[in-house]
Amino acid sequence: MKILVVGGAGYIGSHMVKMLLEQGHAVVTFDNLSSGFRDAVLGGEFVKGDLADKARLDEVFATHRPDAVMHFASCIQVGESVRQPGKYYQNNVTNTLNLLDAMVKHDVEYFIFSSTAAIFGEPEYVPIDPSHPKNPVNPYGRTKWMVEQILNDYDDAYGLKSVCLRYFNAAGADPSGLLGERHEPETHLIPLVLQALSGRREAITVFGRDYDTPDGTCVRDYIHVVDLCTAHLLGLQRLMATGLSRRYNLGNESGYTVQEVIDAAERVTGCIVRVAEGSRRAGDPAMLVADATLAREELGWLPVYSDLDTIIAHAWQWEMIHLQSERKRCVA
Repeated sequence: MKILVVGGAGYIGSHMVKMLLEQGHAVVTFDNLSSGFRDAVLGGEFVKGDLADKARLDEVFATHRPDAVMHFASCIQVGESVRQPGKYYQNNVTNTLNLLDAMVKHDVEYFIFSSTAAIFGEPEYVPIDPSHPKNPVNPYGRTKWMVEQILNDYDDAYGLKSVCLRYFNAAGADPSGLLGERHEPETHLIPLVLQALSGRREAITVFGRDYDTPDGTCVRDYIHVVDLCTAHLLGLQRLMATGLSRRYNLGNESGYTVQEVIDAAERVTGCIVRVAEGSRRAGDPAMLVADATLAREELGWLPVYSDLDTIIAHAWQWEMIHLQSERKRCVA
């Protein structure tokens, strides 16, 4: 197949491009490089462009004629979405509509969408299954939920078939060390902890120790980025085989507290991290854990790197490689 990967220069998208190439697919990456990195795209064809540019999109579809589209090009920072909602509605909703309209125009029927657990808001029960009520509490979550509803309408109107994959906490790095997490600024817990351990950050802040959890810190479900990409590939295969649009929650179905992540990072690295204490952040649920039963049953999806220590070990390997490359640039 020829697959258009939108946002393929970002964290998850670049890992997806690598996996697709390894599986023998032809890949075209479309990215504006606003948050991604050109050197993270390890093969295939690369087209620099923005989803806001309808003419550029039309050109890409007319030239490359993809069989399917995978969409990773979203703004993802919850706090920023509260401060700048317009940016999120423009990029995550309006620009996605541009992409969907281009697909309809060029008769591309299969779409894999990176959604999020943020569509659920404060959980009414845990673990969270796909039918859990949708009540996003921030613009980021609302934009993703809007797109899911739009996709239902595009299926009814145009026959555009989609799989929405609702991530919990993506983490880890390519086991070979070729790719890893490079957000600027970084907001995810595991890379923040590892940056504090490597000296790239002064400390890691724990926001609240008074939650109703085993040690008082928030519980989250961490899923390895490679396992996420495997779910995308399986989702596409099933979509093309059945022609049925579906929605899946993706997680390891086991949660770890913030403190347990810190403890595991110290155990894996043999280093001690400096911890700063902070107050609770508004909108942080005490516990977010996925029920991924549907993904396992319908996709045959089984996470390979479900162990927290392994996830951290792969991320630490990337952190060390990234740290060395930064030092070389400073010397040069």
